Amino acid sequence: MRTLALSVLVARALPLASAFYLPGAAPTNYREGERVEVFVNTLTPMLMESDDPKLKSLINYDYYNPMFHFCEPNDGQKAQPESLGSILFGDRLFNSPYDIKMLKDNGTCKTLCAVPDVRGDEAKFINDRIKEDYALNWLVDGLPAAEMKIDTRNDDLFFDMGFNLGNNDGQFQNLPALNNHYDIILRYHNPSPDTYRVVGVLVWPSSIGGPQTDEPNCDYENAEPLLLNEDGTQAVRYTYRVTWNESDTPWATRWDNYLHIFDPRIHWFSLINSIIIVIFLCVMVGMILLRSVSRDISRYNAIDISEDVQEDWGWKLVHGEVFRTPRNPMFLSIMVGNGAQLIAMVGITLVFALLGFLSPSNRGSLATVMMVCWSFFGCIGGYISSRVYASLGGANKRKNAFLTATVFPTAIFIIIFILNFFLITAGSSGAVPFGTMLLIILLWFGISAPLSAVGAYFGTKHGMIRHPVRVNPIPRQIPPGPKYLRPWVAAILSGILPFGAAFVELYFVLSSLFASRAYYAFGFLALTASVVALTAATVTILFTYFCLCAEEYRWHWRAFLTGGGSAFWLLAYGLFYWFSRMSLDSFSSLFLYMGYLFLLALMDFLVTGTIGFLASYWAVRRLYSSIRID
Repeated sequence: MRTLALSVLVARALPLASAFYLPGAAPTNYREGERVEVFVNTLTPMLMESDDPKLKSLINYDYYNPMFHFCEPNDGQKAQPESLGSILFGDRLFNSPYDIKMLKDNGTCKTLCAVPDVRGDEAKFINDRIKEDYALNWLVDGLPAAEMKIDTRNDDLFFDMGFNLGNNDGQFQNLPALNNHYDIILRYHNPSPDTYRVVGVLVWPSSIGGPQTDEPNCDYENAEPLLLNEDGTQAVRYTYRVTWNESDTPWATRWDNYLHIFDPRIHWFSLINSIIIVIFLCVMVGMILLRSVSRDISRYNAIDISEDVQEDWGWKLVHGEVFRTPRNPMFLSIMVGNGAQLIAMVGITLVFALLGFLSPSNRGSLATVMMVCWSFFGCIGGYISSRVYASLGGANKRKNAFLTATVFPTAIFIIIFILNFFLITAGSSGAVPFGTMLLIILLWFGISAPLSAVGAYFGTKHGMIRHPVRVNPIPRQIPPGPKYLRPWVAAILSGILPFGAAFVELYFVLSSLFASRAYYAFGFLALTASVVALTAATVTILFTYFCLCAEEYRWHWRAFLTGGGSAFWLLAYGLFYWFSRMSLDSFSSLFLYMGYLFLLALMDFLVTGTIGFLASYWAVRRLYSSIRID
């Protein structure tokens, strides 16, 4: 699956997110007559523009899948080197037989090849892919081939990456028509004499039926469409025509035509909505801390100098229990450690994207950086996990260090392995090769796990976090609390606010992951992520304070669940997205979607849960360090 298509684009939504190219990613200069390579990528399903657009599949296919019968180069197909991120998310680049030379053969109709025998079963396979709105993806000088479209909201022209495999509008005897002719429009810039650079790639596909002879015929306007016969064998001729158009667009800004924001007001609305939510929460928590907590602290501290004897009540009543070791401290510390590792990975990756270090010409760079950061930040996960475990009263530090480095990666690997098995059985090009799987295991065992052990060593060396109050030897009874403070109820209620701060932006992220739509508004994404983190922290502190006031001192797990409550709403929104934007007929596509959605929810649960737990831990320590305890 071409998830994370955002890896080929950089942020330009905000002024601070200006993009630039890394040294070494210099422009390619061509001279007249020099060959311009066309590389072909996987075929991916896409959302077609209609009254009710829906994604119909999640399976990608290799361009040179034998069922398609696309023309191959005379010297055979050759795979192009790809980054780790591109391989993981389904990019498969190959050479092609297209003979394109700079400024040559302008407007000349050429025959690419003639396929003499497309069988009935192969014709049915192709027709089914056309009905599922599959698109072809080419790459020319690092630029994706696109179709020029108009944004109906503001009449802006933009380049929509990929172009249709065929036409499925139903007007041709209720059969899909295969596009076997391509008008290729290449835009070039002439920065200096005898030097040319490619700054735009457009492809207009069309269907030309009739006798499929070797004679070139590019007259698609007067031709009948090519309908594949599913009951017999027939020939297919592929033709193309190249047109060179000079452009004033310099090479440095050639991606601007591709970086089109659909109604940026939606992004701004989402961001402003999120900021309002955070301000509301911060004001609410601030009022609680300034009024209730400050008044309680003043009253409690005045007991020693008062003649009247007052009894403790509320959150001070449980001062001897609040730092008692919770159930399963090992598992809780492992989740916090892995969540901290994910937080560091996401944060650094967003910083790199905002600064423009992830070049759009370097496909898969964003996913590669995420994998590398996750591996090297194992030290953070081990350090946080070991310190939290020691602070919770854990004693088996070696077991904690081992499980922190293995439990979460193993669970993720098992899920990905199962999903990869379904991709293999479906014949998808998105299946991760065996060699790449070994590389991931090497990153895990060779980098992440040892660094996690190093982090655990330093965490153990620094020891536990000192608590401001002692723990009573005998636990006190807990009175019945209100229903809204029950763990799962509180988690669901608290998750509404962080999810509400991000649900609009979440739509664009899901469209990028599952519908092959490019996501590039990293400025909005970074600000939204910051707002979600602040919202999760404040709302968790608020619920933790309510629990302590209800004399419920078992706040550790509740804080993690409360912070991670947005994951439940993410799952619910994912199901809504499935019903409203997808029409998955195959079990493989449905299983893949649910598997990827579960992975997203799991990572969101770990990240926001860790933020909530650490924020509550800080707030509880500050709260109980402000009062005198006899």
